This record gives sequence, C-alpha cells and structure tokens, in this order.
Amino acid sequence: MNNIEIERKFLVLNEDYKQLATSHYTIQQGYICKEPGRTVRVRITTQTDGSEKAYLTIKSQPNANGFARFEWEKEIDPADAKQLIDMCLPGVIKKTRWLVPASSPNSPTTSSPLTWEVDEFHDRLAGLVIAELELERENQPYEKLSFIGEEVTGNPRYYNANM
Repeated sequence: MNNIEIERKFLVLNEDYKQLATSHYTIQQGYICKEPGRTVRVRITTQTDGSEKAYLTIKSQPNANGFARFEWEKEIDPADAKQLIDMCLPGVIKKTRWLVPASSPNSPTTSSPLTWEVDEFHDRLAGLVIAELELERENQPYEKLSFIGEEVTGNPRYYNANM
C-alpha cells in the first residue's frame, strides 16, 4: 500500500476547464485537526444525482519541495461525516470539483490516466479556483492545459487546511 500523495497545484486563468470537464461534483470539507505536520480532514462529496460519499483523511506535512506527503484516507458513512463536520474547526470549505482529462507526454510507465481536479471555491472563498494534478512520481511529465496558470505547489497559502 502506497500512502504517498504526489500533487502539483496551480492557479486557474479562465473557465476553459468547464468545457473540457467530463464530470463535476460538490465537496464540503472541514478540519478536525490542523497542526504543524498533520491535518485530519472530513469530506462529504455530493454527485449531480444527489448521491453522497464521505471520507476521513489524515495528511502529513509536505516534503521539502512541497510535491509529496503521506496521505491516509478511508471512506466513512455520510451520516457520521455530517456529525464530524459539526465538530470541525471554523472555516468549513465548500467547492465544486471539475474533472478534466489530462495527458502525460512521453510517459509509458504511467499506470492510469491523469486527471486535472479543478476546485472552484464558494462562499467566503468565492473567486478562487485551483487546479491539482496527482502524479505517480515527482518528475513525471504532464501537459499544462489552456486554463493552467501560476504554480503554487508547496505554498502554504493554498493548502485547503489554511483557507
């Protein structure tokens, strides 16, 4: 079991991602613990058909370059997650996640297709849009699509836990 998440984050320049997206869903997430070196997050996702899934996630502090960190995630009952959201620290986040297929040029060792996850934040964070790409290795090549702007990987200002 590999519990290492390798992720790159970018600001989004325009709404081209909406035309390229194959699906989208909403997310409500809060943090039970936000301490240096670790976070404990609860997340509820709602699909366009109204179905819900929920997850409890523990993450470590990113490595020196900000690309990789330990991540442990388990699916939990949505009813339990709703109770946990009520216990979260102030600042519960609401966002819409758009899934956009990506390519990985010259990467025959990639075991699964890459997907840009574009998060459009709501409420107090309205106007902020961040694209994330999870990779299998830190030096894996990827294609930047037309909506991808400045890279903010490793910038604590753009960690959801700090928003």
